[in-house]
Amino acid sequence: MHAGGVAIPHRHRPVAASGRFALGAGPGVHRLGFGTMQLTGPGVWGPPADPAAAVAVLRRAAELGTELFDTADSYGPAVAEELLHTALHPYRGLTIATKAGLLRTGPGQWHPCGRPEYLRQQCELSLRRLHVERIDLFQLHRLDPAVPADEQFGVLAALQAEGKIGAVGLSEVTVEEIEQAGRVVDVATVQNRYNLVDRTSDTVLRHCTEHGIGFLPWFPLAAGRLAEPGGPVVEIAERVGATTAQVVLAWLLRRSSVMLPIPGTSSVAHVEENASAAELVLDPESVDELDAAA
Repeated sequence: MHAGGVAIPHRHRPVAASGRFALGAGPGVHRLGFGTMQLTGPGVWGPPADPAAAVAVLRRAAELGTELFDTADSYGPAVAEELLHTALHPYRGLTIATKAGLLRTGPGQWHPCGRPEYLRQQCELSLRRLHVERIDLFQLHRLDPAVPADEQFGVLAALQAEGKIGAVGLSEVTVEEIEQAGRVVDVATVQNRYNLVDRTSDTVLRHCTEHGIGFLPWFPLAAGRLAEPGGPVVEIAERVGATTAQVVLAWLLRRSSVMLPIPGTSSVAHVEENASAAELVLDPESVDELDAAA
């Protein structure tokens, strides 16, 4: 039991942080992925200042064994998907996950849009930008309160039946919404905000763990005051000879076998640093200390 009051079943907490997760019908993916949001311009708006550098980051992540790349139609908009195509197409051995359901009208302006015709349109545009016939993982970026939820889930089920998408995911949802969606379409993944200092979605994580649903924590590296000098993250990092980012990622990977962190960066050096976290094994005392810290 940790400070949030929700126990994650220990049978789902492997000793080693590294491992694979069976996502969809394929061979699965390494559990440490990559998020592409930071590769776009300021405020996730427009192209990056140096597109070649962004492409280099993506290629280095793949070279280091990253297999899951998470993006969205709204990152740019469209920019991150196009960077993935430039850098990694034809995506051999990779799983590309994208999202639709957040309409962008300017920097910092995000609007849920779950109209079935809009979701279908955005799926077609993502297929075109990624240059694929089927999207490996298509995620509903946000539930639109103005549209009946079953209509939004229904278009995902239809796109899956048509072969345009493989697995289906949801983002920023509750357990009740996951269960509601599950009555319409199989839910393969959930992407909620989750990190060392924000465990609001612990109940959702427990549900995903118990049902074998992949959990993609966004904003995974946040540690707040815990990563300040004298904080437990810094002390543990010094003790094990790692960086604070590596400690935080190792903690996430240890927390549940369905955890699929997708840290993003625009730096090759940080890609290399983050990738090493998959092999970092935290001792039980360090895990307990971090569990109780927030």
